[in-house]
Amino acid sequence: MKFRRIRKRQKNTRTVTTTILASRKVPAQLRALEDYGLDGTGLVDISRSVAKVDNAGIQDGYNLYQHLFFVDSEENWTVVQQGMDNDSNDARRYHWSSFITDSFIDEPHSGLISGQIRDAALDMTSKVSSDCREVSVDIVKEDPARVRRYFEDVKSYGQSTLIPWIEGDDSPRELPSYKVMPTRMDWDAVRRAYETQPSDYEDLLFMQGVGPATVRGLSLISEMIFGTPASWADPVRMCFAFGGKDGVPFPVPRKAYDKAIEFMEQALSDSKVGRQDKVLGLKRLRKFAPPILVQTK
Repeated sequence: MKFRRIRKRQKNTRTVTTTILASRKVPAQLRALEDYGLDGTGLVDISRSVAKVDNAGIQDGYNLYQHLFFVDSEENWTVVQQGMDNDSNDARRYHWSSFITDSFIDEPHSGLISGQIRDAALDMTSKVSSDCREVSVDIVKEDPARVRRYFEDVKSYGQSTLIPWIEGDDSPRELPSYKVMPTRMDWDAVRRAYETQPSDYEDLLFMQGVGPATVRGLSLISEMIFGTPASWADPVRMCFAFGGKDGVPFPVPRKAYDKAIEFMEQALSDSKVGRQDKVLGLKRLRKFAPPILVQTK
């Protein structure tokens, strides 16, 4: 799919918002934008692709429950999705922008924000996963019966976390618990992939039935049998620095917040930017500053 990178001033921006209970309404809402001259069908494809990547391409333990789609009259778009870790009640946001995203599967996010950084998360969109993506595509092009044998061979060891043959000798190696194989894969989807012979990983990922278990299973077969591992580094790029107003993930420490604003104010004052830019920057910054920090004459 091609991405538009038109850097025009956004205007007449429309927003489609959905929660998990209303997700089926999103395609109809986006197609309705055809009444305004937009490519509703293309926007539906983008919406579904973004949701699929954050649900199956990245497996970080956060369940998606909100999907916001912004689009302007030039079809520049932004998507913000939010997921929840039900064990810790930590939320995570996934940001996408047509100004930044060139590919759905090659580090496509404009930002990921979370209250926590995981010790391990499967990230098939990482550049580190490039070889694993290619091998995953090669695997599904083989006869499904052979793919099932790969799966059963790895699964039998994966459940005990011991892979005695992975190093090419008889020395056992413990498999990290987060790499344990899924209990099943969607074999109908694997057969469809074999019959259609996907040209690349994007084609494979967006096939019907290729969900988190199948993506994870293929990635582990790729690693354990063919020696091409995926990235298991959490892709989140920023954590909440000052907590949240509702006390989640922790209450805002007011003194630290004030000190950070003072630091940024001083840095901006000492910067070498022009006076007009400096004044505009200070005005924007003071929107976040409590009254005590606003100097008066």
